[in-house]
Amino acid sequence: MRLGLAANRLHHQNEEGALFTWLHYCETGVSELALQLHTVGRTYDAIASSSKLQGYSGLQRYPFGHQGGLMQLVAEVVGMGTPERTLDGIVYLMDPVDPSSIFPEALALKRQCVIHGKPFLSTVASARDWMEMERIHAGLTPDPQADVFHDYAQQTLALIAHDAMKPTMMDFVARNFDLLSRFGSRVGTGTTGQQLNELAWSKGWPKDQVWVQRYNSGPLGGDAQIAALVLNNQCHRAIFFEDPHVARQHEADIQLLERAVTTATYTAVCTTAPNIAQRWCDAAVIRGKHRK
Repeated sequence: MRLGLAANRLHHQNEEGALFTWLHYCETGVSELALQLHTVGRTYDAIASSSKLQGYSGLQRYPFGHQGGLMQLVAEVVGMGTPERTLDGIVYLMDPVDPSSIFPEALALKRQCVIHGKPFLSTVASARDWMEMERIHAGLTPDPQADVFHDYAQQTLALIAHDAMKPTMMDFVARNFDLLSRFGSRVGTGTTGQQLNELAWSKGWPKDQVWVQRYNSGPLGGDAQIAALVLNNQCHRAIFFEDPHVARQHEADIQLLERAVTTATYTAVCTTAPNIAQRWCDAAVIRGKHRK
């Protein structure tokens, strides 16, 4: 499995940064899964000069960002015709106030991950959670350090879908209703929230209780409301099915939510591809059986 790896300067400028926090928890998993890490210049150099991944042959250096390193990762998410130049996902630990986080190549990197159904992991929590998901699918023993991501009763889950993706969200929730109902609470925006409540009631959820707490629709500020929950550690996981093929009138609000998630890098998990969300649910069920 091949991952692109990049981190904004804040996250690798010292060994207390987010990059090294991720490696602290996941260095063993990197080796267990034999991950190939296609790593942009400064991020590679920071790892090479640290105590992490010493001698690991799967760490590959790409050019600096200003020399096209991130652009190469975008192309390899799409695929360049050979397995060696086709990535299975991206870890891009983003600093929301770093100007490079909104450069075209950074935006394109996420968009192509969404289009091609590949994980785009922009927070430490997302990258740790993804690692545990893949470990479980590989048949490995659950990592107790990842239990924090599966303490559903103490967590709030956000379920958001753009118009064209609402049927996909309904199918996803119907398929995984029992697991998603284990979260302490759920939040959603506008029409998606209403449709999810109707689905829950049809499945026997008490009629006098909402399954999803509804906020405004996205264009009327719902994304901003959920962003505030993320920033206040009141929302811990977001499953956000985006439609990358249409212009969004509330693009600024969507980016605000994304920036809130990256601000809460150690606590917020975000999943944007339906197939990855389903893969997580499948792993969560398997993991739950192991941890009983």
